Formats: sequence, C-alpha cells, structure tokens
Amino acid sequence: MSRDSLDDFRVEEFSADGTTRRVYVKGGGPAVIVMSEIPGVTPLVADFARRVADAGCTVYLPSLFGIDGLDPRPDGLATVTNGARMAGNLVRKVCVSREFTILATGRSSPVVAWLRALARHAHDRCGGPGVGAIGMCLTGGFALAMAVDETILAPVLSQPSLPLRPIGNARNIDISEDDLARVKTRCAAGLQVMGMRFEGDPMVPADRFAFLRDQLGDAFIGIELPDSAANPDAVLPIPHSVVTEHLIDEPGEPTREALDRVLGFFREKLGVPAA
Repeated sequence: MSRDSLDDFRVEEFSADGTTRRVYVKGGGPAVIVMSEIPGVTPLVADFARRVADAGCTVYLPSLFGIDGLDPRPDGLATVTNGARMAGNLVRKVCVSREFTILATGRSSPVVAWLRALARHAHDRCGGPGVGAIGMCLTGGFALAMAVDETILAPVLSQPSLPLRPIGNARNIDISEDDLARVKTRCAAGLQVMGMRFEGDPMVPADRFAFLRDQLGDAFIGIELPDSAANPDAVLPIPHSVVTEHLIDEPGEPTREALDRVLGFFREKLGVPAA
C-alpha cells in the first residue's frame, strides 16, 4: 500500500481534556476542521483538505484513528485481503474506544468535546467570524454536535453513519438530546447545517435525513445523490463517500457539484471571497 507523506501540511499537537493528538494544518484564512472517515487520514481525505485550503481557509485535520497518510486502496489481489483485515481491526478498536459512541442513540461521542476545543483554538489563531467543520462517515455527526458551540458557523455532515443500527429506527443521529436542542435554537437564529448522502447508502438511511429535516427545518440543506453518480472505480462497492472515495472530480459530475457546494458553503459562512 502506498503512503501520502503529508509533508505539505504543518504538523502540530493540540491538547484538551487530558488528550493530545496530532493535527495537520494547511492554508490561511478562517479555520475549517476536517474530520476523517474510517480508516483515517488517507490520501483522499488529505486531498479534500487541500481543496479546503485552496478555497481560502486554514484547514485543521486531526488524527483521530488509523495510520496517517496510508492509502488503503489495494494495488493488487494480494493486498485486498490485507486492506480488509486492517479496516476490520480498526473498526473493532474504534468500537471499543470510550471516545466514540457507535451504537447508542441519544448521545454525543466524548471526542466531540476535544473537537470543540480544537475549533475554539483554531478560531483564536485564524480569526474570522467563526469556524467550519466537516465530518465523514463515522465522524459525520460530530460536526452537528460541535455546532452547539457558537464558534461553529458552517457544519457539514458528509454521509453521517452513526449510530450504526442496521435493524430498527433510523430516525436518529449521534447527538444527545441537550446538544440537539441547543443546535435547534441556533438554527432558529440563522445557523444552517449541510448534509450529504447517496440515496442507496444503507449506512446513511433516508430516514436519518428525514429526521434532520424534521428537527432543523429549513436550516438543514440536504444533498442526496443518485447511486449512479458515484465513482464506479471506487474500491468500496456501495456508494458512500461523497467527497473522497466516490468523488468523480470532473465538471458537471454530481459529486463534483456537491464538493463545490461544500467549499462554497465554507466561503459564504466564513466570509472568504470567491476566487
């Protein structure tokens, strides 16, 4: 498997709530927190972060799990099994971690407190009206829970997959009732929340977005893409990762349009002039 050196990012450490993590920083302007999907800070996640930096923002990319820079995409049959085994081992580690609430409903993951502190730190350093945040897959709902903090002005939920409940009610997302109530108050005052999913993605059921529309009303900007818009060359056979693995980075493609809308959302809410 290949590796992205990430050497175009500044490497920093940030400590809060007794936890210190590595953070990759790049760009200038208002801050955006980019939270990676499983299996971690992959080359595709890093490339998305670079796009955010190129859009006129300072990207903060924390290392939450996995091996930074590792490309999990197989380059041959011999690595398919190895890649699947690595991903499976990582998922098991995350599932038993006390920082991540995987199955339970009505709870915000404890790691969100650390992420809120990182957002406040980034805002103090970068200035501007506030901070953007995007979570993907396992971290998708973290951006919503972070939005209880007035610092967060542009939360984006990309394929928010928690809680993992393949059977049962999907009209939920990984946020506590108190946190959701505070976000709803902010939405009533003007905050907007963007969400993205593929229509057939079983990890992000349609009922989850219906729940968000019910709770947030017109403040929720839901982008739901047809499965046919996903990159057919992606390793993951199920359309899932809108701005990374399943992105078709060509003008006119629905996933590229979704990516451009995310970058435009950050620029608009954080006061960054269009290029």
